[in-house]
Amino acid sequence: MTATTLYSEAIAKFEKLLAEAMQTADPEATAMTLASASPDGRVSARTVLLKDVNADGFAFYTNTESRKGRQLAMNPQCALLFLWKSLLNQVQVKIEGEAVPVTAAEADAYFATRPYVSQIGAWASLQSETLESRQLLEQRVEQYREQYPEGQVPRPPHWSGYRVRPSLIEFWYGEAFRLHRRDRFEIEDGQWTRRLIYP
Repeated sequence: MTATTLYSEAIAKFEKLLAEAMQTADPEATAMTLASASPDGRVSARTVLLKDVNADGFAFYTNTESRKGRQLAMNPQCALLFLWKSLLNQVQVKIEGEAVPVTAAEADAYFATRPYVSQIGAWASLQSETLESRQLLEQRVEQYREQYPEGQVPRPPHWSGYRVRPSLIEFWYGEAFRLHRRDRFEIEDGQWTRRLIYP
């Protein structure tokens, strides 16, 4: 089996699990933990939503001036973690790789699909900055509502997306007595490999 085929298999495996999770009672199957780190190694994590997956990687969108945006600009190495408790074996998928900005066209296209208030919120929120009061945020929302009518909201210059290009994809399946199954796809010496990992 070629390295390219191995990577395609990992992506197909992920897409199948995601589809299964979306058919369960999981309220947000696309939720994933994103861990990033500053250049000095300080790690932070938060939950974001997967918006696209293909052979180029796993995409999400955010304010690029947020803490995660600043960290990814300085250190693009990051990790993603999906946990689907609703699936048999409570599956986890871990992805490690490099976050690269999506194109302006991709960001524009996705922004256009967002609900109106979410579009306004992208303008109103100074994400990760100190908020003096909730009232101030509500005032900013109203300010931008007046500035941009529905259907006429441009994408803010500080709002875009990242695509995590994986160098590792690991599938974790819970088993009795902590004898879990771990199936790891990983780039080694420039080639995709596959091996089982001890639990």
